[in-house]
Amino acid sequence: MRYVKWTFWIVVWLFVAAFFHYTLPQHDIARVTDTYEKRIDFGENSIFWAQPDVGTDGTTVNRDVFFIQARKANGKVMVYRNEDTGWGWPPYFKFDTSNLQAEAADMKSTSENPKWVSITHYGWRNEFMSIFPNAVGVKPVAGPDVTIIPWLNIIILTIFAAIVWAIRVRWIRFRQRRIDPMMEDVGDTWEAAGDRMAERRGRFSRWLGTWRSK
Repeated sequence: MRYVKWTFWIVVWLFVAAFFHYTLPQHDIARVTDTYEKRIDFGENSIFWAQPDVGTDGTTVNRDVFFIQARKANGKVMVYRNEDTGWGWPPYFKFDTSNLQAEAADMKSTSENPKWVSITHYGWRNEFMSIFPNAVGVKPVAGPDVTIIPWLNIIILTIFAAIVWAIRVRWIRFRQRRIDPMMEDVGDTWEAAGDRMAERRGRFSRWLGTWRSK
């Protein structure tokens, strides 16, 4: 039973960690190498694509999507999609996809004359399933060694940890005040019932013994 309990909580916290890792903003220091637009036919990975741009027809099964190609400071190539989030989830309230594409195109550079930028995004990159992180912001930085402190992530995770701690403390207090005494009463009742049953079995055994002696 204990192993089942631990397995359950491990799975729960893995889901929580995956949720935050996908949803919270991340910052990549890179240089933009190209921007382009491509028509996408959505399939099994449609859950990892945002909704159509606000004001456009959302009933089609395919649409044109903006992409931003970049190379990180460590040399790794990364491709970002550039889609509106609108009023949906995650709550970035992004409505400026076209403007962001124009800004990224203006920041394109070569390895001989690099322009380093911080690309803020959420989501994952998976080549096998054709999943791309969604860029939500691009801004120039001084160089490839710039460190971006994720203050928003720190605040959100701190608030989440405080909420979890508060719920746990209240649950422990509730269990100590209500559930544990109730379980003790149930245990005492079963123990008393067991004692009475044992006493009756003893009386019955003694009664049988009197007949055997005769």
